[in-house]
Amino acid sequence: MKRLKKKKQNAGFGVNENGASTREQDYGRKQKLAEIHQALISDPVDIETLRRTAASKGGLLTDELRRKVWPKLLNINVYDLPHKPGRNVREDHKDYNQVVLDVRRSMKRFPKGMPALERTVLQDQLIDIILQVLKRNPQLHYYQGYHDVAVTLLLVAGERMAIAMLDTLSKFHLRDFMDPTMDSTKHILNYLMPILEQVDPELHDFMIRSEVGTIFALSWLITWYGHVLSEFKHTLRLYDFFLASHPLMPIYLAATIVLHREKEVKQTECDMAMVHHLLSRIPQDLPYDLLIAQSLQLFSQYPPSLLAKRAALQSRKR
Repeated sequence: MKRLKKKKQNAGFGVNENGASTREQDYGRKQKLAEIHQALISDPVDIETLRRTAASKGGLLTDELRRKVWPKLLNINVYDLPHKPGRNVREDHKDYNQVVLDVRRSMKRFPKGMPALERTVLQDQLIDIILQVLKRNPQLHYYQGYHDVAVTLLLVAGERMAIAMLDTLSKFHLRDFMDPTMDSTKHILNYLMPILEQVDPELHDFMIRSEVGTIFALSWLITWYGHVLSEFKHTLRLYDFFLASHPLMPIYLAATIVLHREKEVKQTECDMAMVHHLLSRIPQDLPYDLLIAQSLQLFSQYPPSLLAKRAALQSRKR
């Protein structure tokens, strides 16, 4: 009887592996779509709602919405976008050769099965986008990994919008990575250990003893994880989150990932090479919505202002 009642109870409801009703999921999705649409048509645009929905479970859901919401999160005027770069953008640019080399090696960042001709066109656009932003901002210095951010914007938003977004990100969220030296980047990495120390002193002490440092998280940070994730949908989910968050949020996510893998880390031999090897390879099946929620909690509990002195102390220790 119990089984029969259970069947009747579930009749008419699609149930997924997690036992959640697909009807409930569809309702939640429709509700979120309506909330985002309402925020976009509000006057002024409801930025706080857009930030909250971008960071909440599932992110912005579709690329069509991302094309509308990402510019709003960056305060970009969609009616005054930069013109497409002219041929002269490549002339006498000191970073041209390195940019071309990096873009040509970025084939795995394009969707599988994309026709070679289409990919070549996009790669040429990617080169021009990067050079255009650098030309507009001569104080910025190109770094390897910058193209990983640029290609994500291009694939979602198209060439002109990608230029506008990359220009804004380069002057704010990515600014510290674009100094002549890596000092500012290293300083951001130095927030990682203090976060771990606050949450799990035992894990923190293990990593200190191993002398692994924080360099394993460098590519996570400077590419917004685009370089290390094989599934583009996961990259997009994180970009929704980062565009709606404080510029230091990627390092909080890095701490959350390390904490999530705490058992693996502690079971590894306490040796720099072994721990670095483990941590530098991100599992591709991580529960991103859970990690994002935990990162937000960490940021609330241990804001950058609380950790700034400890991060500076890390630099002095080194």
